Amino acid sequence: MLFNSLQFLLFFIVVTLSYFSLKWQGRWILLLIASCYFYMVFQPAYILILLLTIVIDYIAGIWIEKTSGKSRRWLLILSLISNLGILAFFKYLGFFAENLSLLFEKLSMPGVAESVTELVNRVFVKVLHVFGQSGISSYKDNMSILPIGLSFHTFQAMSYTIEVYRGNQKAERHFGIYALYVMFYPQLVAGPIERPQNVLWQFHDYFKYDKENVKAGLMQMAFGLFKKLVIADRLAMLVDHAYADPAQQNGLTLLAATFFYTFQIYCDFSGYSDVAIGAARVMGFTLMENFRTPYIAQSISEFWRRWHISLSTWFRDYLYIPLGGNRKGEFRQYLNMLIVFLASGLWHGPNWTYVIWGGLNGLYQIMAVIRDKALARLGFITTPAKQIHSPASEPKSHSPIRVVVNTLLTFVLIMLTWVFFRARSLSDAFLILKRIPTLSFSDHLDSPMNTTEMWFSVFLIVFLLLKEQFYLTIPTRSTVRFAALFVLITFVTYLFGVFSSNQFIYFQF
Repeated sequence: MLFNSLQFLLFFIVVTLSYFSLKWQGRWILLLIASCYFYMVFQPAYILILLLTIVIDYIAGIWIEKTSGKSRRWLLILSLISNLGILAFFKYLGFFAENLSLLFEKLSMPGVAESVTELVNRVFVKVLHVFGQSGISSYKDNMSILPIGLSFHTFQAMSYTIEVYRGNQKAERHFGIYALYVMFYPQLVAGPIERPQNVLWQFHDYFKYDKENVKAGLMQMAFGLFKKLVIADRLAMLVDHAYADPAQQNGLTLLAATFFYTFQIYCDFSGYSDVAIGAARVMGFTLMENFRTPYIAQSISEFWRRWHISLSTWFRDYLYIPLGGNRKGEFRQYLNMLIVFLASGLWHGPNWTYVIWGGLNGLYQIMAVIRDKALARLGFITTPAKQIHSPASEPKSHSPIRVVVNTLLTFVLIMLTWVFFRARSLSDAFLILKRIPTLSFSDHLDSPMNTTEMWFSVFLIVFLLLKEQFYLTIPTRSTVRFAALFVLITFVTYLFGVFSSNQFIYFQF
């Protein structure tokens, strides 16, 4: 069920009104049923995968809490293997099998390559038939039938057992509440990826109707849909056109499309997060902030403290620090950084374009740390950042010129990485990066938009940056002001929105 659909509007109204009319016992049941329905609208049979992971981690959490010694560690490992195994089978089986086959072919072992392909196809097709996917004939079709939001709810489930193991969260005995923690409909498909200690207790609480929460939540939802429908889906028209066949595009068109995609993906994903956080807030729930004006960052480290915060902090707490963080020397620190970002890239999808995207961001981080340490030795900055996503070093001078230069340089570096994220293949990505520097003023912009639409798109980007610089949160204290702004945003979204039912980009992850 897409947030940008009439179906969701009706769903949200019915569920929210019913929620406030019930006592606590009825509320969690309602939300669990509503969340199941929300997910099953996309792919009904795959609800069984969610149920399987919920049962495994619910039992594992209780056993981990009751057990002591090495047994606790093995229970955690079994839980993590179960979660990662399901994720790997549905999302990465084809990717690994294909690359393994290519490796055997390079080693002049074509027979082994064919055997691997045949075995993977047979297993994959049989399992998918269990879930009603009878039209699937090859593992190469896996991306078209990937359980929606699988990476998100897998990571959220894993954080539960890890936190129970660490003693930061008591095992949840109420099966329905734990199931709701994994399946809570606002953030089920694309996050934020919540920690159990932040959310589980809220499902045990009884939130009274709060007018301020309702106003703030509705306003955040309205602006989230504005970002998705008016900005992201409008920018997508040029992006989709240019990236569909980059070989036919000149440097100017590819540069404009890459610039637009930089804001498209931000408005699309942060727009989803706004709707999710806002919908939860209307009912009294507080979800974590997922974006914090990332494109005003003055360094790559700062960008990653502002972009997809729930995922970047997940990798920091559950991968970077357990790997040793910055505690085992400089080489290990750099290696750990690179591993985290390569894993983050692979998390996004079974494609080398995502891996390269993650690797580039990892190299940016490593070079930034090396630079900061060198500048610190020369006395130009304070003690440099020592671990991933830690507060970055601040220059002694805060001159406007330095701020502008750092912000623009960070933006350009991030924009270049988005080429790999958006391109259909590595060859397309390298072609785009090769063509962009060849642009000239004589190039003709090949765009499905007319001149007015292009300039309107630029205006929307500028408006977004100014709004988030000066009004990160739209004020809602005054009921009259709230009503006026809410109606205005809704009207503008209806008037200028691109209503093509485009799926949110991060639904595929």
